[in-house]
Parts: sequence; C-alpha cells; structure tokens
Amino acid sequence: MTSGTSRADWLIFLALGLMWGSSYLFIKIGVSDFGTFTLVALRLAIGAALLWAVVKLAGQSLPRSPRAYGHLMVMAIVNIALPFVLITWAERNVESSLAAILTSIVPLFVVVLAPLFIEDEPMRANGIVGLVIGFVGVVVLTGRSLGSVGSDTLSELALLGASLSYAAGAVYARRNIRGLAPMIPAVFQVSFAMLMTAVIAVAVEHPWTLRPSLVGVGAIVWLGVLGSGLAYLAFFRLLSRWGATRTAAVAYVLPVVGIALGSLVLGEVIDLRTIVGTALIICGVALVNSKLGGRIVLSRPRIAESARLD
Repeated sequence: MTSGTSRADWLIFLALGLMWGSSYLFIKIGVSDFGTFTLVALRLAIGAALLWAVVKLAGQSLPRSPRAYGHLMVMAIVNIALPFVLITWAERNVESSLAAILTSIVPLFVVVLAPLFIEDEPMRANGIVGLVIGFVGVVVLTGRSLGSVGSDTLSELALLGASLSYAAGAVYARRNIRGLAPMIPAVFQVSFAMLMTAVIAVAVEHPWTLRPSLVGVGAIVWLGVLGSGLAYLAFFRLLSRWGATRTAAVAYVLPVVGIALGSLVLGEVIDLRTIVGTALIICGVALVNSKLGGRIVLSRPRIAESARLD
C-alpha cells in the first residue's frame, strides 16, 4: 500500500467517524420538527436513492434467492428500522452526546450473543471482563446518584435497546447472510426499512401536515446523504481494504465526536460522569476486541454451515 493510499484511507476513516458520530447531533436538531417515524423514513429515502445509484453504476447483480430477501427483510428491521426509531425517539428526551455513548456498546452485546449462535465466535475471558467494565460505565452514565444532570429512564433504556438490536443484527448477518456483495445488503436493508417506517409515518404522524424549519430540513438532508448514504460507501471501502477488525475501530470515534459536537453546537454539559462513563465503555469495548486474555470460556458446538444466498 502506498503512503498516498494510506493517507486516503485514514481520511475516509475519519470522515466515516464524523458522518456517523454527527448523526446524533442532527437527529437531536431534526426531531423537534419531525415525527420519529417521519424523520427516519425521510433520511432513509435519501440514503436509499444514493445507494441505489451507486449499485446501478457499479453494475452489481441482485440476489436471485427468495430466501435472501427474507433475511434482508429481517436485517432491515433489526439492524436499521428498530434501532433508528429507538434512537430518534430517545433523543426527544436525552442529550445527543448520551445517545452517542450508549449506542457505542454494541460490541459488548455481541460478546454475549455471538457465542450462542455462531460456532467460530466463542466467548473469551477478555470479553467477559470487557463486558463488566463496559456495564460499569453504563451504570455511571445512567445512575441518578452519580451526576447532577438527569435524563429520562425510558429513553436511556431505548438507547440500550438500540445497541442490543444492532448487536443482534450483526450476529444475524454473520450467521445467515453469506455470498452477497457488501453493497447489496446495505441497499436492501435501507430500502426495506424506509418502506416500513414510511407506512407507519403516514398512518400515525401525517407528515404532510408538518411545517419544518429550514434547519430541520437541513438536518434531514445531512442524515440522508451522509449518515445513511455516503457513510455506507466509506464503510464498505474501508472494509474491503482494511478488513472487519480494523474498520470496526470507528466505534471508538463515534462517542468522542458525539460528545464534542453536542457540547460545541448544543451546549451539552461534559461533566465527570460523562468522562468516566465514556472512558469505561471505551476501555470495555477495546478489551473485548483485544487479543489479551483470549482463553475460551464458552463456545457453541459446530454445525453445518449456512447456505450461500447468491
């Protein structure tokens, strides 16, 4: 790899962290002008249009197996529609920085779920220790007696539910979606999730009655073009060049970007609770992904491999 290419990849990595990390800020800005389902559906519609244009330009073939579309529909619910709705709803009541932090614990949930369903991803000692450290960080962030800034408990639980949903989606994809070009799951997940949330938005929120501000519209455009479109392109570019483990390091960037933007743009408070809780969560996630203490504690017996979907 040339030094120029290496610099380009790092710039893409930083851009990806900014696009995904800033999404929490723009959700917070946009959610005051739009209903929860409407905001999610609009950002996904923009993202889907961009992704379909790239898929068509690249000439990528679509799946032929009906079973593939069934799995992609499940992924659309678990990996996009449900967590997007939970995060957007939660940000009506909690700070964007807290949302960024609490949804960064996806690897901690994967540590628990993966050994139950995937044969070659056992639970290791470092995963258990990292899980405990990360859980302590969550308690520090959400514990009423540990900070002066309170937030809605149901919203905090919704953010944790979004992280659990993302983790379930990752495990489901690892187990059931094989043999597809990386862009194909992305474009179909975004498209299916858009259709689902749009139907609900039309039924319960009547989006045609909204009168959003220019700032709110700008937030939707940012979320659609960058958070739901270009971010996927950057992610899959890095995935093809760096591999999954190195690319996953973007998870460390998201809470930092979320905290910084929440403080600079919205004046959200960075107190001791935020610093300590975030540090513990990042340490827990780092330990889960490290090679230290890799002794296997629990693993699932190997069974026949799932069929490819292409």
